[in-house]
Amino acid sequence: MKIVEVRNLTDSELVSKKKDARQEHFNLRQQQTTGALEKPSRLNELRKDVAKLETVLSERRLGLKVKSRAVKKSAPAAEKKK
Repeated sequence: MKIVEVRNLTDSELVSKKKDARQEHFNLRQQQTTGALEKPSRLNELRKDVAKLETVLSERRLGLKVKSRAVKKSAPAAEKKK
């Protein structure tokens, strides 16, 4: 989940997604304990997703305005001198 996607969600959607992500993280930790976890990388993804959701919720609660970053244009390639 990208931060841009998270910022476009409503507050109720953020809370719902955070609850779902925490529950899934808990279930995956239980699977890891029993040795049944197939994708260990999913634990890190969920942890980061929860952090993104909590960050956006905190920003909204504090009334912070976050500017979206402008995409940097790559510099034109310099021509080689012969």
